[in-house]
Amino acid sequence: MRPTLIAAALLAFAVPALPARAQEAAAAESAPAAALPAITVSDVTPRRLTDRIIASGLIAAVEEVQVAPLVEGQPLDRLLVEVGDMVAEGQVLAVLSKTTLELQKTEAVASLAAAKSTIAQAEAQRVEAEAAAAEAARVVDRTTKLRESGTAPQATWDTANANAIAANARVSVATQGLESARAQLALAQARLENVDLMLSRTEVKAPVAGRIVARNARIGAIATAAGQPMFVITRDAALELRADVSETDLLRLAPGQTAQLRAVGMTGTLSGTVRLVEPSIDPVTRLGRVRISVDDTGEALRTGMFVEAEIIAAEHDALAIPVTAIGASPEGSTVMRVAGGLVERVVVKTGIRDGGLVEITDGLAAGDTVVTKAGAFVRAGDRINPVPAMTN
Repeated sequence: MRPTLIAAALLAFAVPALPARAQEAAAAESAPAAALPAITVSDVTPRRLTDRIIASGLIAAVEEVQVAPLVEGQPLDRLLVEVGDMVAEGQVLAVLSKTTLELQKTEAVASLAAAKSTIAQAEAQRVEAEAAAAEAARVVDRTTKLRESGTAPQATWDTANANAIAANARVSVATQGLESARAQLALAQARLENVDLMLSRTEVKAPVAGRIVARNARIGAIATAAGQPMFVITRDAALELRADVSETDLLRLAPGQTAQLRAVGMTGTLSGTVRLVEPSIDPVTRLGRVRISVDDTGEALRTGMFVEAEIIAAEHDALAIPVTAIGASPEGSTVMRVAGGLVERVVVKTGIRDGGLVEITDGLAAGDTVVTKAGAFVRAGDRINPVPAMTN
């Protein structure tokens, strides 16, 4: 009985075990392969990229011209312009008193007339002296002939000769007097011309065309070139933005580059052009300065306004990928390139960054596919399920 019972028990345990193993095998055969991770990828495509440099600063005049009086010591009678007025070259801005100068002109005219009268007298004296000298010379000639014939004594000849010498001396004196009178005439004429020049300069005129940005002149004040100028003019009303940029950005700037300017309260933008890139950098702030001329200021800008500029340093077609696809490594910038579902790390060189895109100058070709986000948990050699990124 015992062997029979043992066999029956073994059979009882063995029979239910066969269906369980079959079920496990069936489950293993029907289970799907492990799912690959879905990773967003982007294509390397040509794009139009723009290298923009953002800078800010204050508006200032391209050139300020200071106007000072050319005649000092005269009170100011009239002011003809206000701050903000546009003036033309040569336009009268203010008028100084002419009373003192007109008196000086009257005196100079009288001196000129006296000098002319003195010249007339000197010329008459020279003519008289020349006539006397000619007569003395003739007397000497006659006396010489008489002495040679023995009819005139030696004393008579000596007297005639002395008179001739004296007459010639008087001619020299008269000639010198005439030259002195002519010099006095020239001096009187110069004085008169100087007074006329000073009278003309009592009208303070604009040396250039432009806008009056400062007026320090006051009616009744004594004109002087010392201290503050009477007026300050912005030549041709031309304004510029003097913007500060970092030293790295300064190296990418050059005269002729275009810019768009924006100011607080301005609805639109103004166009400008880089006029000058200053050659020095502030050793404390490590900032350089660029001067951007404003093409058409109109009435929108004022000196001293704070303005932001977007400078176009470069613009061209290039291969581009999202900035998020760039990673960092000891070798430099890298991307995770995807080929046939397999990921590989590639070292690349970058260029312009424009918004969310970055230029690839070396390492990738058009049509390549890269992982959109370099921070994703993907390593070289992994297999992924690439999902194309949504494009705008």
